Amino acid sequence: MNASISPAAQKKLRGAMERLLAGTPQRTDGRLTKTNLAAEAGLSRATMNRAAEILEEWNGRVTGRAPRVAGLHEAQEDNHQLRQTIVALRARNADLEQQVEAAATVIAELDAQLQAAREHHTAPTPLRGSSGPRH
Repeated sequence: MNASISPAAQKKLRGAMERLLAGTPQRTDGRLTKTNLAAEAGLSRATMNRAAEILEEWNGRVTGRAPRVAGLHEAQEDNHQLRQTIVALRARNADLEQQVEAAATVIAELDAQLQAAREHHTAPTPLRGSSGPRH
């Protein structure tokens, strides 16, 4: 075994290795590097480097593997769905902006017509059915 490091240090390294390989790091970003292995174990790089057998196992298990972080696939899928939502919301926003612009144009035209009608009719017209002054 690794006689040059304590059994407690070996246990920490093995636990750190398993967490990193499983994608469940507690102290690092999850990248499969020796620096992260030492940091995840809470050990110095020098102590880790004395654990030759564990490092051989690490090298064998890490070679060719992409770094994993738990939930990476789910996060990527969520990201994709959120991007699609953003695209849809931007399109909806553009539609609503066009509707607001059209409504503002109609309101401006109605206001202009109302002002013209007020200028044309200076005297108020009595409402039908109302009793006004009789001569």
